[in-house]
Amino acid sequence: MRISKHGLSLVIVIAILVAFTIGPTACLFRESEGSAADLMKGISANKLGGKAADDIFILSMSEFYFDLFKKTIDENENSLVSPLSVMLALAMTANGAANETLAQMEAVLGKDINIDDLNKYLLAYTKNLPVGNKYRISIANSIWFKDDEGLVVKPEFLQKNADYYQAQAYKTPFNYQTLKDINSWVNKNTEGMIDKMLDEIRGDAVIYLINAMVFKAEWENIYQRHKVHTGEFKGEDGKAYNVDFMSSDESVYLEDEFAVGFVKPYSGRKYSFVALLPNEDLTVGDYVSSLTGERFISMLQSASKEGVSALLPKFSCEYEVTMNETLKALGMPKAFSESEADFSSLGQSTGGNIFISEVLHKTFIKVDEMGTIAGAATEIVEEHGEMEMKTVRLDRPFVYAIVDNTTSLPIFIGTVMSF
Repeated sequence: MRISKHGLSLVIVIAILVAFTIGPTACLFRESEGSAADLMKGISANKLGGKAADDIFILSMSEFYFDLFKKTIDENENSLVSPLSVMLALAMTANGAANETLAQMEAVLGKDINIDDLNKYLLAYTKNLPVGNKYRISIANSIWFKDDEGLVVKPEFLQKNADYYQAQAYKTPFNYQTLKDINSWVNKNTEGMIDKMLDEIRGDAVIYLINAMVFKAEWENIYQRHKVHTGEFKGEDGKAYNVDFMSSDESVYLEDEFAVGFVKPYSGRKYSFVALLPNEDLTVGDYVSSLTGERFISMLQSASKEGVSALLPKFSCEYEVTMNETLKALGMPKAFSESEADFSSLGQSTGGNIFISEVLHKTFIKVDEMGTIAGAATEIVEEHGEMEMKTVRLDRPFVYAIVDNTTSLPIFIGTVMSF
């Protein structure tokens, strides 16, 4: 599915999959048919209050978000990650970890926050993400277990992920029907924009844990026909691309020693698009390496109310990245070790030790003018008086983020390098 220029201005689709295996094997999944059984029968989520986002949570999340972003972008191609989606999938996974495996995951995900508190924070945070007529975020979680007598799943693991993440859980033969079921679930929960998460069911796989997320929002001030024109974008590869640019006057200006930028709000002003253009003597890769969560949030909080003549290209991006090495490098290698992983709080298998074999992240984004080409919408003109207008032209590689305005946390972070 693709949105038209009469649809929402921004669509972001995220899916992340965590695959658990029990060691190498040459076996393929069974070809016999079999439908998925709902493991949540008899298990209902308890109504919990959660823990409201505070400075500890915001700083901890922002650190993880930008550590992850730095290690997953491609310096030569357009990239997009949702650190929130990754966080949710790995927090669910951490509920099955124990001992040193859990300690490493807690250190990476929550810094100074243990898994019990992280569950509470994430419950409250996701529950309170704003939803309105012209902006919304939807999140879905599921866990798929191989229907195998040798695999025993602890009810406490299912209960905890039902309580805090409203996760669905299924027991299935891990055959061709399972492949179709998983891809169908991802397709449904990304509203058709990611139609295939998996190409095959691995023969050694015993668990698939999936988070799917969709974000849709309309600009507060949509672009009219005369605000869209063709111009030249100079890519990271040195090539010049003819693209459609959207021009607007914004009122929040960003600047530090390495970049300038602007903030463009979405309808309702609950979420905003943040654009950061590195100085001309810096590559996007060099700029991203200097970014920290604390610096990003500080830049937003110290933004100046100034008029900005902004130029934003229409763009779309599909991105896929395997995060195994990234997460190992960030400090949780034991979870990926066949011999050292400890997921005893999840369950056990007579076939071998359970460990994470793959963390796969797929994303899609489309940004456009979000208005009727016939010009039926009313253009809103903001008056800036005699104030000097700053200029930010995104006609060369830049960084962008979609932020939750309540916390200034980026829900999505990406780069535009070329077209």
